[in-house]
Amino acid sequence: MGNSKINKLSDGIEDSLFEFADFDDSKAELTGYSNYSYWHSTVRVFMQSKIAVLFLILMMSLLIFTTIQPYLPKQKSPTKIYIDGNTNMQLRNHPPDFEFWFGTNSIGQDLWARIWSGTRTSLLIGFLVGFWEAIIGIIVGALWGYVRQLESIITEIYNVLDNIPTTVVLILLTYIMKPSVSTMVFAMCMTGWLGMARFVRNQIIIIRDREYNLASRCLGTPISRIIFKNLLPYLVSVIMLRMALAIPAAIGSEVFLTYIGLGLPKSIPSLGNLVNEGRGVMMVPSLRYQLIFPAIALSLITISFYVIGNVFADAADPRNHV
Repeated sequence: MGNSKINKLSDGIEDSLFEFADFDDSKAELTGYSNYSYWHSTVRVFMQSKIAVLFLILMMSLLIFTTIQPYLPKQKSPTKIYIDGNTNMQLRNHPPDFEFWFGTNSIGQDLWARIWSGTRTSLLIGFLVGFWEAIIGIIVGALWGYVRQLESIITEIYNVLDNIPTTVVLILLTYIMKPSVSTMVFAMCMTGWLGMARFVRNQIIIIRDREYNLASRCLGTPISRIIFKNLLPYLVSVIMLRMALAIPAAIGSEVFLTYIGLGLPKSIPSLGNLVNEGRGVMMVPSLRYQLIFPAIALSLITISFYVIGNVFADAADPRNHV
């Protein structure tokens, strides 16, 4: 019964509707192709956040303007003391106007030039400290978490350094050494990498014994290749977040040290010096601009790095890629 139905169906189908497919050996060996790119997908996800893009543009504009500001026409020196032509005295606490856009401070220096010079100094400190923390913290943390022979040694070193309060280390080093940008960077780098190292170590311990890592060890893959090819790529998102937050944290430390009188000398403009100077006159309503302007610059830098770091960390997570 079934065969008769099949024969009737086949009789009603025209042979012209079908043709034999040719077999191609070369096409049979082709594998599937995907145009997926990790970094392209990361950028695409990041660009979907309008707030992060806005802060990124703001931060890039700030960096570019801070760099080229001294070379623009009609820019004043951040350390020169200006004299009032009528009184032949220092142009102290001159309010903002067309000549002095942000006014002058208590000794007659142009606040506009000092804010941008201080921003350059603080950003330089932040980037140097953040870069050092990332490099040393990632290397030490990776060895600490993966190489079991080094675990006890690095743990003891970490415990010794971590039990010394960071504030005490910063105060002692800046007090003993000559106040300068290099001293500030050195003091922050002494213990700044500890947090990154411990974080990377904890993350690597979670994934170091997964099957593909065990297989790599059995095949004799070098430790350096396992760390940089198998382990660290999984931590890109969280590492980028820590690096982004390390920069404003370093700037905050510089502001704190200057606030307690152990930061950069007043001859070197920095956001810490400017905030400290503005704090001294904040109770006078007509002079509060000396605190407001540097505080705005400091807040923009801190908020921008925080938002950009968080959004980029989410975008770098492969689980958020489509």
